[in-house]
Amino acid sequence: MKEKYIELMERTLSAYSKSHIQKYFEEVEREGLTEHGFPRLISNIGILIAHGKRSDLLTLFLKMMDFCTKTIPNVKAANDFSVREIVSCIKEVEKSGIISKEKNIEWKTNISKINPHECYNIFATLPTDKVKNWALFSAVSEFFRQKMNHCNSQDFIDIQLATQLQWLDENGMYMDADGDTHHPIMYDLVARGLFALILNEGYRGRYYKAIDDALRRAGLLTLEMQSVNGEMAFGGRSNQFIHNEAWLACVYEYEAKRYFNEGNLELAGRFKAAIKNALEVTERWLSLNPIYHIKNRFPLETKHGCEGYAYFDKYMITVASNLHAAYQICDDTIPLYEESPNKASVFATSKHFHKIFMKGREYSLEFDIDADPHYDANGLGRIHKAGAPAAICLSLPCPAEPMYSISIDKSAPLSLCPGILSSGKWEFACVPEIKYELVDLLCDENYAYAELHSSFRNEKSVTSKYKVTDEGVQIDVYGEGDIAYMLPAFQFDGEEYTEINLCENVLSISYKGWLCSYFVDGAKISDMGKLSANRNGLYKTYAAIGKNSLKILVKIKKT
Repeated sequence: MKEKYIELMERTLSAYSKSHIQKYFEEVEREGLTEHGFPRLISNIGILIAHGKRSDLLTLFLKMMDFCTKTIPNVKAANDFSVREIVSCIKEVEKSGIISKEKNIEWKTNISKINPHECYNIFATLPTDKVKNWALFSAVSEFFRQKMNHCNSQDFIDIQLATQLQWLDENGMYMDADGDTHHPIMYDLVARGLFALILNEGYRGRYYKAIDDALRRAGLLTLEMQSVNGEMAFGGRSNQFIHNEAWLACVYEYEAKRYFNEGNLELAGRFKAAIKNALEVTERWLSLNPIYHIKNRFPLETKHGCEGYAYFDKYMITVASNLHAAYQICDDTIPLYEESPNKASVFATSKHFHKIFMKGREYSLEFDIDADPHYDANGLGRIHKAGAPAAICLSLPCPAEPMYSISIDKSAPLSLCPGILSSGKWEFACVPEIKYELVDLLCDENYAYAELHSSFRNEKSVTSKYKVTDEGVQIDVYGEGDIAYMLPAFQFDGEEYTEINLCENVLSISYKGWLCSYFVDGAKISDMGKLSANRNGLYKTYAAIGKNSLKILVKIKKT
């Protein structure tokens, strides 16, 4: 697995030409160090050179590293992120012996000049301060630096860690948003990955047990949250970038090592199998040409699916950065669990994350019942089939008010969800005004089952029942009078159009050798005439329409 991490890091760096790197360096020299994308790039170049890769960049790397280590102690430039990565690079380069001892000492001396209270952007001064994950980044960076420079920053580190424990829910998941809900999944994983890194590096201070206990609780849930395709869960900011699964691997590596050391070889092996599945996602996207940093094929200049901060130079190299974090924790003596890790399961997160996950051997589902309309939409936001293109049915909902760029002027909210006819217009339960209640969750070896109740504004309600088996996803919908169920049809990934076919009661989407079909029993399917967008691409909106009840079967298969 360690070799795979380095191989994928090298593929990631191949997305940057040598001239691009040189131009980037010249820009930073001219305008100053302002953020962490540039140090992250330097770090990963150095790590690859230390592993016998990209020796063509050695001269340029030395100049960049000299500049970076001299500059960081004197500017606030998101060093909270950068110091850990630069220290990790110094360690790898020193171990490899590719440069002189004097140069290593020079870089370490430069970094030793850091004053945590002057170098880092955001940090706590008291354990009760209300600061979010930048303080955790600062703690981890300072712990790495403390270990390398043999300095004593323990009080600073412990204060940062103390502030972070207040953001963990009852399952050990990290609540990053300002309010009580709408916490992004990626930022939960980011925090837990940082916790894993600092514990793996040797932190055994006063908060060790609390952190490790939280990682244990959340780790098992995260194993079930991963889709049958290997992808991490959708939800909120920074989702659907190809760095996502690399960081998921970091969290899993820590849990694999935990259970291996405890003698639970089966569970350790399941985490290793989950890592393999996650890295296969990363590898698929890195195998395309050109390589993009997000899971679509829109030209980079469109910024489709990207927040303002999620630009190529920062988020492309983040793939390599996250891969190296997992590499640092990885124990290659832990074997994979040979049996299929995909078993039927169903569970709901805490109310703070408002998600429901269902999984069978071949299909996995994810619901959001209180979605942030700037990033997601209420309802069933994901149906994945093992091996199939993730977006062929739906990989994440289409938000009503996207806080990321899209390639159409206006997007309608979209998920798989029930609807009613009200005053001559269809209302669907993908918007915040429609409330959901979780009625029941069941699971055995062969299937997972969930029942949800949707309350509409005119006191009407609809009950939706979901059953996941090897045959597909069965959806039964019950209401009074005219009811409907919204069906997404993937249309365009930025490069390739799908083939969409509609018969009276069968809707099918053909894409990359796979077919997604919606079969409706006793009702018709109608084109609703709306176009929607999410980070993966564009979707047309259809709906199954009937009276009092609907039966829908969703099947995805190879053509």
